[in-house]
Amino acid sequence: MDQQRITIVPLTTENIKDVNVTNDYFTIFGKLVPSFKDGIWSHGEELFDKPRETCFPDDDLNWQAYIDNNSKALFLAYSDGNCIGQVRIIKDVNRFCYIENIAIIKSARRQGVGKLLLHKAEEWAKAQKLVGLSLEAQDDNLGACRFYLKHGFKLGGMDTYRHYINPNIDTALFWYKPFALSD
Repeated sequence: MDQQRITIVPLTTENIKDVNVTNDYFTIFGKLVPSFKDGIWSHGEELFDKPRETCFPDDDLNWQAYIDNNSKALFLAYSDGNCIGQVRIIKDVNRFCYIENIAIIKSARRQGVGKLLLHKAEEWAKAQKLVGLSLEAQDDNLGACRFYLKHGFKLGGMDTYRHYINPNIDTALFWYKPFALSD
């Protein structure tokens, strides 16, 4: 897929229908194993013997609230008229731009779409005078964790009770990408 043929556009009333198109299956093949020592986070990896496919449920939110809003936004990626990805972001209380969701259809993964969506989130956050990007990922979504590491995110913490009532989620990992003070 040619990145020059990918367009990133804000959510509009006309393209709300495309929001959940990007909610595709992904493979769970291992987990990130964090450790905290002397005030520093580090991590290892544990690969699973048997990978499995999973999918998050479709989101059912007030999508109109993401249109022309200085506190939240949703951007969709298109290629040849088809929606292939999204990033949904909000201003968080800690002045970070919190990425609520980033999703790319399976056939468009590993082709730079995620990088373009992160760049759009960063651009929006800087326009809002926020201090960086943040997000949550589950420890068993090693593919996502590797993606965030590759794009400059640092592990900032973990929570074993965040998804207490969900037996499918063990540990939430919190990732941060602070902007340089000169940005």
